[in-house]
Amino acid sequence: MADKVKVVKFGGSSLADADQIKKAAAIIKADPMRRFVVPSAPGKRFKEDIKITDMLYSCCEKAGSGIDFSEDIQKIKDRYNGIIEGLGIDLSLDEEFDTIVRELKARPAKDYAASRGEYLNGKVLSAYLGYNFIDAADVIVFDTKGTLLLDKTVEAVRERIKGLDNAVIPGFYGRTTEGIVKTFSRGGSDVTGSIIANAVRAELYENWTDVSGFLVADPRIVEDPDVISTITYRELRELAYMGASVLHEDAIFPVRSAGIPINIRNTNRPEDEGTMIVSNDYDFSKESLHHTITGIAGRKGFSTINIEKAMMNSELGFGMKVLKVLYDNGVSFEHMPSGIDTMSITVDTESLNGVREKLIADLRREVEPDHLEIEDGIALLAVVGRRMKNTRGTVARIFAAMAHARINVKMIDQGSSELNVIIGVSEHDLPEAIRRIYDMFINSEKN
Repeated sequence: MADKVKVVKFGGSSLADADQIKKAAAIIKADPMRRFVVPSAPGKRFKEDIKITDMLYSCCEKAGSGIDFSEDIQKIKDRYNGIIEGLGIDLSLDEEFDTIVRELKARPAKDYAASRGEYLNGKVLSAYLGYNFIDAADVIVFDTKGTLLLDKTVEAVRERIKGLDNAVIPGFYGRTTEGIVKTFSRGGSDVTGSIIANAVRAELYENWTDVSGFLVADPRIVEDPDVISTITYRELRELAYMGASVLHEDAIFPVRSAGIPINIRNTNRPEDEGTMIVSNDYDFSKESLHHTITGIAGRKGFSTINIEKAMMNSELGFGMKVLKVLYDNGVSFEHMPSGIDTMSITVDTESLNGVREKLIADLRREVEPDHLEIEDGIALLAVVGRRMKNTRGTVARIFAAMAHARINVKMIDQGSSELNVIIGVSEHDLPEAIRRIYDMFINSEKN
């Protein structure tokens, strides 16, 4: 195995048919460092298409109900045979499909059924590339409760790849210590790719998908937003928390702990550099892009508990009493900005279900407020960026953007790290707030 290695993971849309697999193979072959490949199951070829994984779930449900699923399994078989024919390789999956049918009839387990999409695609891709095939069930280890055993997995991977220059290792699944196939509950094949990158001590983990990296803002709200060229793990976490469509934390931890960067790339536009996800101590001194902010994300579904009481700031233990009431009612808070006579606690609206009236009564009894109300319909918006800390007037510019749009800012909160600013607005104002902040910090800084 070469000293420098890249692990490459391809998503379902990148491997949906023979043409897409050819694109992926060309990318792999273009760089000799790309020695370990993690494929997903074939995704949708067009909007109305059905993912292979969903087709396998349907087979499993029918098998569990004693319903004949031979036509369903034939459709899946035809899909793979079409890919094999399109690739022009000499490969038969008949034995694999016979095993799948036999297993589903004997033990119709959802995890086993779902994992077969990646397994079969791994077989196809390894044959087309001429790479070794490693069944993820032989190296990805879970305990009996379904928790990944990372140390044992890394040890198993390193032992299995000894003497191998390359390998295709299917994503999404592994096996418990009792020998039962188990899939990842979150993150899917992204997690497998991250684990393999950790195990082979990769220089880089490339995650190939159908977008050219992460975007500064939601393209459904902002037209043609910029791609984030470089983002730290901390910034990524802040944006993910606010609902941005990014990698799940489970898919990040194995490489983050090993200090391995992630590169999000577009299979259909391999010339695009995509987004680099780097460690928090990364040296940005040579970075060419100088936007003040890195990204904007927001989500709805919050409520604020507004408390007013004269001389609140001098009442010892006031905040502790409020937090204890929340704790006793099973409600966690998101943010808690306060003044000398006011306190606003932002909570997830769903957390108030069934306890709203009791919570109000408990707060009235414990802290005897002059005024107490719960305001629903709040959206939180996060403006995230490592450069904000050293840039004067960032918050003033946010307020100016909101004022020009006549948007009422209901709350603003900035952590001590100055990595992000959280803004509370009415839910109906969220899209416009995102657009205005994008204009203020991205469009204006281009001109």
